[in-house]
Amino acid sequence: MAKREGNLDAPTRHPIDWNNPDFYNEELLFKEMERVFDICHGCRRCFNLCTSFPTLFDAIDEGETGEVDGIPRKAYWDVTDQCYLCDMCFMTKCPYVPPHPFNLDFPHLMLRAKAIKFKKGETTPRDRLLTSTDMVGRIASIPVVAQMVNVANRTRPVRSLMSAVLGIHPDRKLPEYTSHTFRKTAQPNPTFEVRDGKLTSGKVAIFSTCYVNYNEPGIGHDLLKVLAHNEIPAIVVEKEACCGMPKLELGDLEAIAALKDVNIPVLAELAAQGYAILTAVPSCTLMFKQELPLLYPDDKRIEQVRQAMFDPFEYLMLRHRDGLLKTDFVQPLGHVSYHIPCHLRVQNMGQKTRETLELIPGTEVNTVERCSGHDGTWGVKKEYFDNSMKIGRPVFRQMSEKQPDFISSDCAIAGRHIQQGIGQDAPEKIHPLTLLRMAYGMD
Repeated sequence: MAKREGNLDAPTRHPIDWNNPDFYNEELLFKEMERVFDICHGCRRCFNLCTSFPTLFDAIDEGETGEVDGIPRKAYWDVTDQCYLCDMCFMTKCPYVPPHPFNLDFPHLMLRAKAIKFKKGETTPRDRLLTSTDMVGRIASIPVVAQMVNVANRTRPVRSLMSAVLGIHPDRKLPEYTSHTFRKTAQPNPTFEVRDGKLTSGKVAIFSTCYVNYNEPGIGHDLLKVLAHNEIPAIVVEKEACCGMPKLELGDLEAIAALKDVNIPVLAELAAQGYAILTAVPSCTLMFKQELPLLYPDDKRIEQVRQAMFDPFEYLMLRHRDGLLKTDFVQPLGHVSYHIPCHLRVQNMGQKTRETLELIPGTEVNTVERCSGHDGTWGVKKEYFDNSMKIGRPVFRQMSEKQPDFISSDCAIAGRHIQQGIGQDAPEKIHPLTLLRMAYGMD
């Protein structure tokens, strides 16, 4: 039987050939961008996803020819700068992704453009600083320094200075830092006794992530409490660095290689020992599940880690399927407006967080499946803040229109962005893992 052509098969991603010198050839890049942009121009299904596509289509419509050949090369870079690698065009809209003969992967084309731009030295000190999450976190979490940083981030004159010097928008609500980091204060539960011959199959290693470690350690503590309640042995990964997603969004692929060399040996050893590896930040999970395997397709240790990596609610629902998840919930949550982040949707595992929350009696979940618009460091920047709020407006409206008791998102940054977008009357923002801990009746 002849192989089926077109896009009737499941979408697939090709490895990223970033070590090939042609990957950084600007003329070859522009040739491929012209090909892809011409296909996008003829389709325009993605016009309302983000600002990359309106930027492209406006440039074409206002050009001399009304076609791609009539736009200047500056417009190519403008389109690139508007892309924050959410992957939604590939996953939800584009009919021409591989295995279609057009072989269109818009996000990874933008990644290639960002990598060339970075290699040419055309990135700002601000962008390099914002994506150095480990360095910033280590400094900002020093006792006393953390308090000073948090006060400064709430002070209008300081924020105006940050806007002028660093290009960080003065109205963007920024996460606080703590000196009581997750990795310092975590109390893992490495062992549980077996009862009735079956207690807990499986054991978990938690990759803290920069955000949970330095900004919201409570998320990590609540994950540990949920695992302990379900009598799942859990440890914290002994040594870790940033997953690399911020550097991917910058196009700094060499930095990703260095971070990979720190993380993968440790995580691969844990995977070999039978640990499931959980992260409470969808972007970090995606980095290990998708981006690193595509950057290093022949690395067996990365493949080991990919197979062992789980979103927390994905893991919990697998246990529920096997009859191992405790459902002894004592606290109803009322009405929860829940937002699914883009980098969770890309993992193609279904709505596991929603499914888990719906197990809780007295809980109604309103699910919003749309990009919030913050997208890593993009929505922090002065030049993109207004666009981030514009993209998020439908989410802000859908999250608040049913007057929920709580708003929640697996991405803590998206949750804060949504709360800011709703405004003064926004409901309380609580992470899904914290909601689950509350439902179990734990402090």
